[in-house]
Amino acid sequence: MSWIASFGLAQGNGGGAPGEEQIILIADMQLQIEINQAMNDLYNFKFEKAEQQFRWLQQKYAWHPLPYFLMGLSEWWKIMPNLNDTSHDTKFLAHMDTVITISEGLFEKPKHEVEAAFFLAAAYGFIGRLHSSIERKNWRKSAVAGKNALKYMQYSKGKHELSPELLFGDALYNYFSVWVPENYPLLRPIMMFFPKGDKDLGIQQLKEVSYNAFYTRTEAMVFLMRILNNYENDKRRALQIGEYLHQTYPNNPYFHRYYARLLYSSGKFNSTEPVAMDILAKIDSGALGYEGTCGRYAAFFLGQIYDSRKDIERAEYYYGRAVTFAEDIGAMETGYYHYSLLALAEIAEERGDKKLAKEYLKKVKKYADRKDRVHKEARSSLREL
Repeated sequence: MSWIASFGLAQGNGGGAPGEEQIILIADMQLQIEINQAMNDLYNFKFEKAEQQFRWLQQKYAWHPLPYFLMGLSEWWKIMPNLNDTSHDTKFLAHMDTVITISEGLFEKPKHEVEAAFFLAAAYGFIGRLHSSIERKNWRKSAVAGKNALKYMQYSKGKHELSPELLFGDALYNYFSVWVPENYPLLRPIMMFFPKGDKDLGIQQLKEVSYNAFYTRTEAMVFLMRILNNYENDKRRALQIGEYLHQTYPNNPYFHRYYARLLYSSGKFNSTEPVAMDILAKIDSGALGYEGTCGRYAAFFLGQIYDSRKDIERAEYYYGRAVTFAEDIGAMETGYYHYSLLALAEIAEERGDKKLAKEYLKKVKKYADRKDRVHKEARSSLREL
């Protein structure tokens, strides 16, 4: 249940501890103005500048989970470009543990159950997302975190009239509580104990959050983009969101590569080319967060583009870079790696270098699943050679 992840806000009375007269921090326009640039810096991978502002929040609202959550979110986005990199896990989990500890204390105070539960669901949700990643596969920890996220989310469910931020959790629940049992039948018995969701409503709610929220706006857009592209076959709308995110946060490598992927999958090769070139230029210049994962995407797209134009020399160069990037980060079980090798084998064969072609094909056989089409193609080509 690691998809139950929202984040944001709470109530407070300025810099002191919770009192009788409460304001909702998430609806405090002055606070939003003060940290607006910090949020932009976070998503634009200017982490040092963002965290400086978040530390100011910690001084002002030390009793509140919001600043600690934002510090954790900063660590989360350091992880996002390459989930194989676990170097940020410890700090991320420490921040989320702090959010949980503070929120549990706040949960016991009258009039603070909703805000505390909101942060508890958010923290547990993000912890679950980390543990459930393919790279970590901590299924038990993910399940425990997801269960806690669902439990606490019930306290803030339906309270979005206080703030559009609170709608984020409802939106994710409505969509994925239907999607999960549809795609993972083994989980259907578990979901029977929870209220039935509504996928269409979930999408509409995500749109509302992406239009009207402050703290959860960008996270909602990321989920909406991925849902529309991966599950709802609405690539046109997903591409619009991807373009907006990349243009708004041009230094975010995750947004950059996802935008390139959307352009490529939409058949917009002329538009894909400069975007992919820019990714490789940023990798070569050492830009923060740009590494092999982005590189294998961009290089493969360029290989395909030049292959389609019969520019074999350039195609071979970029297919070769895609292979190198994948091998550098240990991503030899991915489609981009396999198909780059197949393309290189074909190019080598056409040049009469059967020995090199066989080397490429043997790599495909070694790393691709035997049931995959690419494995069958490699076997067939090897027999012909």
